[in-house]
Amino acid sequence: MRLRHIEVFHAVMTAGTVSGAAQVLHISQPAVTKVLQHAEAQLGISLFERTKGRFVPTPEAQRLFVEVDRLHGDLIAIRRLAASLRGGPTQAVRLAATPALGMTVVQRAVVHWHQAVPGGHIALATQHTRELVNALLLGEADLALSLQDPRHPGILSEVLATGPMAALVPIKLAAARLSGPLHVKDLPPELIGLAADDPLGNRVLAECEALGRTPQMRITAQTYPLARALAEAGLGVTVVDPFTAAAADRQRVRVRALQPELPVNLVLLWAQSSPLSQGARRLVKVLRDAAEASLQPQGQEVGA
Repeated sequence: MRLRHIEVFHAVMTAGTVSGAAQVLHISQPAVTKVLQHAEAQLGISLFERTKGRFVPTPEAQRLFVEVDRLHGDLIAIRRLAASLRGGPTQAVRLAATPALGMTVVQRAVVHWHQAVPGGHIALATQHTRELVNALLLGEADLALSLQDPRHPGILSEVLATGPMAALVPIKLAAARLSGPLHVKDLPPELIGLAADDPLGNRVLAECEALGRTPQMRITAQTYPLARALAEAGLGVTVVDPFTAAAADRQRVRVRALQPELPVNLVLLWAQSSPLSQGARRLVKVLRDAAEASLQPQGQEVGA
């Protein structure tokens, strides 16, 4: 099949009618019919049954569409890439990040990027680290941000910033706690916990267990922003990454540095087979600056 055959076949299958495909492709209905007939002649099979003026896909067409739909998506991606390459320094950049970073570092960085790169375009997505790796390997993202290094052979990584985990203590509970850093042994017996497979949550639990304590968690949250929101609602104390902590509402919680320190890395990820473009490298600098700004003293309040 030629590319034109694929384009027309895909349009008819998705639109459901020849007239609908013609509108999508901005060509005449006879032109659509002619291309389909040519495709069928080359393939040696019928793609559609003509029944009462309607084109009904044959079983062969249904099977063919599975692969054609995938290829059509690739063609769209190629066109977008070609268009972005023409844009030079302001080309489109596809950034994926974990939910916590999407709500904190990425949000802050995009504000500065928008001002610094007029005409630049960023496509943003939030996914968990395992999904970030797949997106990079499949070429669905140019770069990604995570709080852990997946150590995948096809993925390159770079630490952009490092900060300590922090406890978020609701205002109504803060008065009962000493000022200054909060030691792990002084965490309340019941915490707002993180998912069982969360690496940072497991580090906190391991530290507690090393001191002979096992906090109970009647509430667990899938993401750090959700844990922060629950603490802000006064439901209990939680321990989160430094970037989520920096974005906490100081009218509702106190951000307490945790002792001993549990450092967390902000990790930049990209596919080994896809070097960062000029636009992506400019975005990396903005992301690094945004992360470091989040870790400044005003972003990491200490005290009750």
